[in-house]
Formats: sequence, C-alpha cells, structure tokens
Amino acid sequence: MSSTASSEDSETRSTSTAPRGRWYNARVLAAVLGFLGAGLALISGLLPVHQNNAEINWAPGEDFTSVTAPLVSGRALDLDIHIPCAAAAEADEDTVLLSTLPESSPGRSADGLMVVRGRNADGQSSLEVIVRNLTLLSVPVDALRSESCDTVHISATPDGVVGDAGEATSTSGESAGEPITGRFGGDMRPQVVGLFTDLTPSTAPEGLSSMTAHVTVDSRYSSSPTFIKLLAMIVGVAATIGSLYYLRQLDLQDGRHHVRIMPRQRRGITPLDGIVAGVLGIWHLVGANTSDDGYLLTMARSAGPSGYMANYFRWLGSPESPVGWYYEILKLMTHVSTASVWMRLPTLLCGLATWWILTREVIPRFGRLARTWPVPEWAGAAVFLAFWMAFNNGLRPEPVIALGALVTFILIERSIATRRLLPAYLAVVVAAFSIGTGPTALICVAILLAGTRIVFKTMRERAATFGWAPVLGPFFAAGFLLLFTVFADQTLASVATASRIRTELGPSLPWYGEKERWVSLLSVGEDGGMSRRFPMLLMLLSVGIVGLALLRHRRIPEVAAGPARRLVGIVLGSLGMLAFTPTKWTHHFGIFAGIGAAVAVAAVLSLRPKVVGGARNAWLVGAAISAVTALATATDNVWWYVSNYGMPFGESFPAIGGVQINYLAFGITLICLIMALLTHTGILPPRESWPAWMRPTKKPTWLHLPGFARRIAAWFGVAMPDGSTAAKTDAQPDEGAEKNALDRAHPRRMGIPATAFTAIAFLLVATNLASALVAVFDRSPGYTVGRSNARALVGNPCSLADAVLVEENSNDGVLQPVGTSVANSLGAGERTGFAPNGIPEEIPVDTTDTDSGSTLGGFEADATGDPGVDAGTTGGQGEETINGSTASLPFDLDPDETPVLGSYRRGPQSQARLQSGWYELPGRTPLRPLLVVAAAGWISAGDLEVQYGRAGQVGTEGPTNFEVEGSLPLIDVGPAPTWRNLRVPLESIPDDAEVVRIVARDNNLAPDWWMAVTPPRNPTLRTLQDIVGSDTPVLADWIVALAFPCQRPFVHNDGIAEIPRYRILADRESSTMANWWQSAKAGGPLLWIEQTTKPVTIPTYLNHDWGRDWGSLQRLDPLDPNAVPAQIDRSQSLRSGLWSPGEMVG
Repeated sequence: MSSTASSEDSETRSTSTAPRGRWYNARVLAAVLGFLGAGLALISGLLPVHQNNAEINWAPGEDFTSVTAPLVSGRALDLDIHIPCAAAAEADEDTVLLSTLPESSPGRSADGLMVVRGRNADGQSSLEVIVRNLTLLSVPVDALRSESCDTVHISATPDGVVGDAGEATSTSGESAGEPITGRFGGDMRPQVVGLFTDLTPSTAPEGLSSMTAHVTVDSRYSSSPTFIKLLAMIVGVAATIGSLYYLRQLDLQDGRHHVRIMPRQRRGITPLDGIVAGVLGIWHLVGANTSDDGYLLTMARSAGPSGYMANYFRWLGSPESPVGWYYEILKLMTHVSTASVWMRLPTLLCGLATWWILTREVIPRFGRLARTWPVPEWAGAAVFLAFWMAFNNGLRPEPVIALGALVTFILIERSIATRRLLPAYLAVVVAAFSIGTGPTALICVAILLAGTRIVFKTMRERAATFGWAPVLGPFFAAGFLLLFTVFADQTLASVATASRIRTELGPSLPWYGEKERWVSLLSVGEDGGMSRRFPMLLMLLSVGIVGLALLRHRRIPEVAAGPARRLVGIVLGSLGMLAFTPTKWTHHFGIFAGIGAAVAVAAVLSLRPKVVGGARNAWLVGAAISAVTALATATDNVWWYVSNYGMPFGESFPAIGGVQINYLAFGITLICLIMALLTHTGILPPRESWPAWMRPTKKPTWLHLPGFARRIAAWFGVAMPDGSTAAKTDAQPDEGAEKNALDRAHPRRMGIPATAFTAIAFLLVATNLASALVAVFDRSPGYTVGRSNARALVGNPCSLADAVLVEENSNDGVLQPVGTSVANSLGAGERTGFAPNGIPEEIPVDTTDTDSGSTLGGFEADATGDPGVDAGTTGGQGEETINGSTASLPFDLDPDETPVLGSYRRGPQSQARLQSGWYELPGRTPLRPLLVVAAAGWISAGDLEVQYGRAGQVGTEGPTNFEVEGSLPLIDVGPAPTWRNLRVPLESIPDDAEVVRIVARDNNLAPDWWMAVTPPRNPTLRTLQDIVGSDTPVLADWIVALAFPCQRPFVHNDGIAEIPRYRILADRESSTMANWWQSAKAGGPLLWIEQTTKPVTIPTYLNHDWGRDWGSLQRLDPLDPNAVPAQIDRSQSLRSGLWSPGEMVG
C-alpha cells in the first residue's frame, strides 16, 4: 500500500474525543439545515407553478377560412363545437362543414372528427358526425329543420365524446320520439391539427358563418416557477450548502485540521499529459461523433421557444425531467453558435478533467509503484483514449457521467482514507447530479455501494459522538439536492406523466433485455464497430486479470488492495446495474472511460512476472489479449453516419496485405494456448518458453547499450542481461526461483503480456486517429467531419448544408432531343420491350439491403416500405405524360415535357432493349456539373449507360448522323427499385462530345425484374443552404441534425407546433430507423406532419462525392395551402404540483 494511504490510515487511529458541548452549534445547524434542505427538495415538486394556458376559439367568419394548429399532444384537452341546425340543413351534400384534419390527410376519418352534410345508412339526407371512423351522431335534415333543433353540439373530453341536436327527436325506427344524441365512453378524443371546412363564401348557406369551435390545448408542460417556489429552491440550496459546511466542522473534531478534502497536488505537466491533450484536441476536430448528437442539439435549440426542455422527436413533447440538467448547458451554448466544434466543447473539457483526475488522484491511490512507474499510466492513457474516441466525442451525457463517476470514486476513496464524512457526502451530490444527466449514471450508485461499509462505519462513529440527526440531515440534503433541478419548472404531476408516457410508448426493456446491448456490440455495424468493441473488451479483460490476481494473491504485490478490489466490484456492479436502464444502446458504455482506464492501470500492475507467475500463465494472458484482438477486429471499422465518410475499412474488416487481422490474431491465440499447454505438461520447460531477451543470464551478450538507452529499455520493462541465477537441470524447474530471479533483475519488469496489452491499446488509438486524418486528406475537397469542423473555425459553420447540392428546378435542365420530338425522343433509336406504361402501378420498396436486423436498444425498426422516407418515388398513377404514360413521375418532373419508358410487363417475359435518340449537350458551367437520368427498377452493372458522340459520317448509328465516341455507366446510389437519380459527372465526358443518348438493357426474365427511364437532364445545382436557408422551419431528422446546424428546427410553444416546410433525412437505411423513432405511434412529430403536409422528394447530390447516398431533402407541401395559423388565446393559471388536466395518451 502507498505511504500516503498508510499515513492517512494511521491518522484515523489518532482521532480525539472532543467534548460534545464544544460542537453543539455545529451539531444543531448541521441537523436543522440538512433536514430543511432535504425537506424543501422533497416538496419542490408540490409547490405551485404558473401554468400557461392556450385556447383556440374559431368561427369561420364571412370568408370561411380554415386554420392550422397542430397539437403536439395529438389530442385537445377538450373540444367543443356548435353548428346551427337550420343553416346546416341547407348545405350541399358531400360537404365537410368542419373537421379536425385537412382534406387528403391519411387519417382524416380514422383519427379525426368530421361533420359532414351527407346521407345516413338508410340513404336519408342528414348531418353525420364521425369520430375516429365511428358515427357519433346522425341528424336527418327534417330534424335539422325542425324548431326543436337549434344547435348541433359536439363535445370531446377525456371522459368521452357526446353529441346532440338540441331537443330534436327521432322520427323513425325503434328510437322514434327519443332525443337525437350520441355518446362514446372512454377517451375517444380526435386528433387535432387545426379546424378545416370545405365551405366557401359562395357555397356556404346563410347562417353557417356563426358555427363555432373551441379547443383547449394540452399545455401541461408549459409552466414556470412561482416566487414561492423560487424562494424555496434558493433557501433549500443554501441550507444544503450550510449543512455540509457544518458537517465539515464536525469532521474536524478529530483534531486533524491539516487533512484536506482533496490532497495537495505536487505533480506538474508531463509529456504524457501533452500527448493525451493533443489526441483529445485533434479528435475533437477530426474525430467521429455519436448517434444522438443531432437529437440533443435540436432539443437544445428548440428549448428556448418551447419554454422547457422537451424531447423533440418522441413521447408527445414530454420534458426531459427527471434527467436533463446538462442539456440546459447546451441550450445556453446555442445562443453563441450551433456549430459542432463549439457545441462539443463541454465534452472536450470533460475529457481533459477526467484525465487530470485519473492521473492526479486515482492512479496514485494504487501506491508508490503506480506513482513512480510510468508504464501503467501509459496503459491507462491508451484505454482512456480508446473509450473517449469511440463513445464520448459528441453531445451525449456519457462524458459528464464518466467524469462524475471518477469524481465520485475519488471522493469515496478520500472519505475512506481520512475517515471524514464530507468527501462521502460530496460524492453523494456528484452521484446524484450524474444520475440527473442520464440513467446510465447508475455506475455512481455502484461506486457508492462499493464504499458503503467503511463510510457507514464512519457515520456510526460520528453518530456515537454527536447523535444521528447531524449525520443524517446533511446526508439527505446532499442526496435530494438534485430534485431542485428536476422540478425547477415542472411539477410532480407533469414529471410523473412524462415518465408514464416514456414507459408506455417505449422503448423500455426489462432487465433481462440487457443481452440486446451485447448483441449489438458483437454485431457488424455502427454499434459494434472495431472502435467500440476494443475498449470494452480490454476493460473486461482487465477486470479478469485484476480479479484473478486478487484471488491468487489476496492483494496485488506493491499495490493498494482496497482501491483495486473496489474497482473490480464497481465495474461488475455497474454492468449489472445497466440492465435496469430502460434502453440498451452500446453508446452507454462511454460511462466507463475513466473507471475502465483505472482498471487497466491495475491490470498492468498485475501483469508483472512477480504477479503472473510462471511462463504458463504468461502464455495464457497472451492468448487472452490476442483473443480480444481477434474478436474486436472481426467487424468493420465503421463509425456513425457522416463520420464514416472516407474511413479506411469503413465497410470491411481490417486487413493487412489482404489478410484479415482477426485471423492473424486468432492464429496467435492458438499458438499461445499451445505454448501454455506444452509448458503446463512439462513438454516445454518454462525457462525455454521465454524469449531469450527476457531470460536473466550471467553471461554477457553482444548487446551493450549506453546508459540512456539502457534506462529507456528498463522503462519499458526490458531487463538487460546483467546476470541471474543459473538454470536448473531437473525436469521440473522451480518456477518460484525463476520468478524471484526475474524480479531481482528488474523489480518493475513488465514482461510480454503487459507490453502486448499496452501496445494493443495504443495501436487502437493510433488507428482511430490515423483513420480520421486519412479521411480528411484523402477525400479533400469532399465532405468529412474534420473538414467541416475546420471550415467552422474560419466562419463557415453550415457543415453538410454547404456540401449537399440541390436541383433548383428539375425541369429546366432536361436536354433537348436532336432530330426528333420530345415525345418520341426516348424511343427514337432502338426500342424492344420498352413501353410508356411499362411501369408497375406501385413500386415495392426493397428492404433486403437495410440493416433491419440491427436493434435499436432492443427494439427493431419497421423494415417495410415507408412513404415518409420514399416520398414520391414509389410510383402510382398520375397525369398522362407527353408520350401517353399514366405513371406518376417523381421529383416534380413535368408530365407535359417528360416522356417515360419501362420494361415491366405481365405474363410471358422477354428481353428488352432501349436506345434513345441523341440529346444535345449544353455548354458546361460550374453550376451544372452532372448529367442525370431519373430511373426506377432493378439496374445491374452495364444495364444502363450513356453514350456520347459528335457529328460525323463514319460509324454512324441510329437515326441521326452522329458517331459514338464512348460510353459511361451511370452511378446508382439506390435504393432500388424506387425512382432515383442516376448520375455521371460531365467532367468524365470529353470536351469535344456534342450529344449523348441512353442505352438500356433488361436481359433478366424474372417477372419482377424491370427498369424505367426518363430523358437525361443537366440541372442547375445550388447548395442546400442556399435553397432552404436559415429562417425556414425544418424537420431535420435526429440522425442528420448535427450536420445541419444552420437550418432552423421548427418549434412548438404552449402545446402547438409550427408546420415545417422541409424535411432533411439521412440515407435510406438510417431514415427507416429515424421514421420509426419519430413516428405517430411513438408520439413523434410525424404524428401531425403526416396529417398536414405531402412530402415531395427533391433531387440532391453530395458535392465531390457523387456516388454517396448522403440522405435526401423533402419539400413539405401543405395539404390545405389556404389554411392560416390559428389565433391562440393565451393566459396563465396558478396550479399546484399535483394538478393534472387529465390523462395524456398517444
């Protein structure tokens, strides 16, 4: 054990027994302030708040204007409608007088409420009130015209939906003479995105302008603290701080006033500090980001207008409480800039702080050997960087939790060493606030539990002297301090509702679903990439090494036993506690960055020959290290989304000279196991199994190094052959004598296993860093994360929006045919099997290439075709084109100017071939870099190409006088078989080429194998930033949002959302996952976006990377373009913390 730890432990045995009266004031104040702070924290969720109310009072007026008001909750708290009977009777049949969803919305009848002037089931002319596909009320016209019918009234509340026609009675059937009413029990409230009517001033009967609708919006989360609540929180925080101060006074009763909360630091900056800081800094600029960065950035950006930190993409706009105080920091940072390199600055600071605490506080706890021998620290640095680079370079809270876990650990260790309570209580505060950033901070609970026995013993000693009140008061105050942030602007009722919604809508996996996290880690994909597997496997290996060393020796020689044992328990306990988190993502493993590095330090200290023992154990350790390497490299070097652009081996297993590394490592594993077996059985003597340079010998060798080189070799644990005990000649040498000889040769000898462990960890760090740098320079001037961050530093923060090129108008770049009409141009050459209507009525979306099997925290995304992702590209029927096709054209192509031909046919199949007429190439400009062909179907290599030519007499083909100079295949980024834009850079076509034509071949006779094409075009391209801008409301899917920091996310306020005009999606595979996450069933924004807009896919291309499927841009056209935003009546009410307006349902 270290001398520092020993001296501190000895100090604890010299505690004084001061008289109780001397500490009376401190006792009383610690107890009173502690219980006061704890009590105020506990009631903070019950204290009153100012609740924002939002209401819509709509009347059509004389112009019968429809209004939009998409409710984030989907349903209104209550809906009240009054329609005058006499006026409704005079409306035209098949007229919608009022509905809560617009015409053409997919759920107008199934999800909404409609008041329709039509006919009932008996064929009578009537007024029908339909709620969620069920007829609530059917009022015959005769009843509407009767004097007893004044107003048709409909009311929807959480208790049910009711309707009546005043005092009008039925005149037919079994209900003759009974009032005309209708009622649905239970919560049948319709979805509300506005109030819409088919009526116009010219079609509306007199009197209908007086119909009204009242909507009470569910704005339960839009609240702010009252003065009383603010005062209580301020007093509670001050009381907690005061109680901890007086607890420190009680700690001083032992008379050791010189003992600090944290020991004085005497270590300066080292070269290793510079290396770690440099790697973190470079990785901050060029390194990969994490999956939820866009998610959290959008939440932070929208929190200001929304009035609270809402979960933007799911759960009906529920607040992030009880976790999420860390996101408030991100919210403040968005006021400066939204660029990734700025927003991730807290992550970089957390990394530097974690390393500082690791080297200044944690590693010295292992004892003198760990403080003076630099090798373990280098191993810890490698594992720390491996964790940080793989998991913690984004906006997620794992970096904060990793730092919090390390601070909690060192405070507990300090409390144990000094027998003081204040460090332990501060550890409780840090652990609580770590949990307040995310549920994976349960690692801090494991740390607290690891030190509970000794800390509780200290608590009992203090209670024996001062009583339990001054001991427990500050403890509860420290533990409950987090509640002030949980209920800062929310109430107990609203937080409970948000938690219930999360559980009901999911994902919320039980503890036994923890296997899904490990399945993801060991699968091929972003969650199981090489960079993520390696640090986790190294940490598990380290835990095994340290655990076995402790079991064998009870304590590791020259290493403090307490911290080593507790670290093993912490890791194992944390892995167990992760099972109780509701989601099972692999990015949660980032919490182990600091603790995992500390365990790696202990592992290297355990891999000295003195601890490992004989050669057999060394070979076994070597086998374990190489097995970890094999398993970690049996996957792609894949990173998240755009971070993977240009990464070496991003889509294949890492290899050297064509041989996969995992096979090489597996071979080494087998060799090590064989050597261990031969050594164990005595076939290979232990001495001969060690390499010559590791065996001590008395004989001088040819190797004579100067002093400096000798010290370098010794630093790495390589013992110079200065002499040792002679080899034994008996069949079973004394391994203990051999081990002691090694120790005498060099007491800090590292040996092969420790060397391999450290080298492998650093090799991973170097590979990660080199991969990112190679991507930046190899792909220049194409888009990479590193290049984007560099541009942001010089004032160009828009990232991918500056690299994505958008067709401003797909119709203005269509090439003009030569010698034939537009209608006949596609078939002007050879045409066999291609016809205008040779396209299926509906194009099925192929999902075989999507990673539908990858789990999303244990849930699987729907792998079926998604109209939200494939908007406008899945076929259908549309206006007749210029060549007679009735197929719906994609990308806003004008059917009056665009012919289309396809090879699809029913019945017997035959080969098809198409050679179009020649099209004139326009002059080349930088704004028109591509030749594009919109195509659909299955297109294999060589099936579709463009031929280019020039005027001439020799080699003419087809009906025009041009000779073919060459041909080029079109780049197809998919997804097949939907409509997509195949392209070829014009710079690939010789400058003297004057014309191009399309050549297509469909030689596959499978019934579902076909293709369709349109004429080539040379569109004008502008950047997405130029087209969309920074002021237009946009739905940027959470996967892509970090790469589009200049686009303004739509906002919602008081429960009413803004309708976006564009949507930005990721690549096809990722967009399917995003659609599932933010779908209507999940309470995401697609709940109302799909009911108010029609998506149209706009052709886009990634500049200088024409073959990349970066994602897509959709224009969201309103279903009712004449509707205007509703006028919102706002007010405030005083509500208690238990008030709830009713159950919120998805």
